[in-house]
Amino acid sequence: MSAASSAPRGSAKLILFLTIFVAMLGLSVLFPIIAPLGRQLGLSETQIGWFSTAYSLAQFVFAPIWGNRSERVGRKPVLLLGLVGFSLSFGLFAVLATLGTSGALTGTGLFLGLVVSRLIGGVLSSATLPTAQAMMADLSGERDRAAAMGLIGAAFGLGVVFGPGLGAVLSGLGLTVPIFFSAGLGLLTALAAFLTLPETRRGGGTAASRGDGGALLGRPGILLFLAVSALYTLASVGMEQTIAFYVQDTLHLVPAQTARTVGEMLAVFGFLSAAVQGGAIRPLSKKVAPGPLITLGLLVMGAGMFLLPQTFTFWTITAALAVIGVGSAILGPSLSAALSLSVGEGEQGRVAGLNSSALALGRMTGPLLGTGLYQVAGKGAPYLLSGGILAALLVWSLLVRPGVQPAATAGREH
Repeated sequence: MSAASSAPRGSAKLILFLTIFVAMLGLSVLFPIIAPLGRQLGLSETQIGWFSTAYSLAQFVFAPIWGNRSERVGRKPVLLLGLVGFSLSFGLFAVLATLGTSGALTGTGLFLGLVVSRLIGGVLSSATLPTAQAMMADLSGERDRAAAMGLIGAAFGLGVVFGPGLGAVLSGLGLTVPIFFSAGLGLLTALAAFLTLPETRRGGGTAASRGDGGALLGRPGILLFLAVSALYTLASVGMEQTIAFYVQDTLHLVPAQTARTVGEMLAVFGFLSAAVQGGAIRPLSKKVAPGPLITLGLLVMGAGMFLLPQTFTFWTITAALAVIGVGSAILGPSLSAALSLSVGEGEQGRVAGLNSSALALGRMTGPLLGTGLYQVAGKGAPYLLSGGILAALLVWSLLVRPGVQPAATAGREH
């Protein structure tokens, strides 16, 4: 890459980083309030879990479609559609939740309306992550691909740092206020991206980019990396969907206290995750291949999951979450980099879409498993399941030792 082209690419990476950070900020303000809000609306833990499952089901189906479409029409319009869709769906969810808290809408009608709003959000917002990953791949070379994907992870992590705390503060004005805030922030982010973010790939695509996803799944290593993405996400989301219940029931808090406490805990979680993804992963990725980094991430994250059910105070719970955050911060960018490096330049949108679909599959099943186990088997059960899944993946990675298999030169653009 020439010096003349590196500066514009660096500016584009910064703009993309800020876009994803603000979008994640809008999403993560909800983390500490969804559980207490659901209970305030008279919903069970399993019903609350369906909010994430519906959202992720739609993402599972549509993320590969949006990733492939970004190869044909360009990245920017697909990213903008995802941001606007995110905003509109959150606005609808907020209106329905407000009707529920006022008693104007209750029971099955309220539950189904909230689930439908999440389905709509999943369909449209699933365009955001695969397109952002493909844009970052467009802007980076093979040698710094893991570091570039780490920037996406750092943007997510920083959003988690500030979002839950902000959501906790806004929840003092009402548990639906953070949701309206997220809807407005999504529209502002879309406007900012429209005005400042450059297009990294013009429409049209190559012959490779117009193929089907089955050809990619047949490439060495890709299906295995996608399986790890899905299963580690299942383990992670099972924890995320129940941690507010665990904190509330373990520390004996009222809903408003739960929102503030979980917000503080997740701020620490997000800060460490962002620090690893934005800093430590860069020198690590230059010295260590993605395969060993994936193994390391599984080891650290699994240890945190097994530790969590043994914690009963604010600081011990926070410490266990911090270990989980560090492990996931190593694992996520390493998986994204391994997949990106396994395909050619004309296939980045498609492989990012497949990865987002794998992540959505984990997010779709994780909430139901986590909340169901919490309700039926006890408050430590979801974390033991998550730890067991990560331990099994760790054993698999040690036996198979997956490595990146680069796409054939003929499949690359020059």
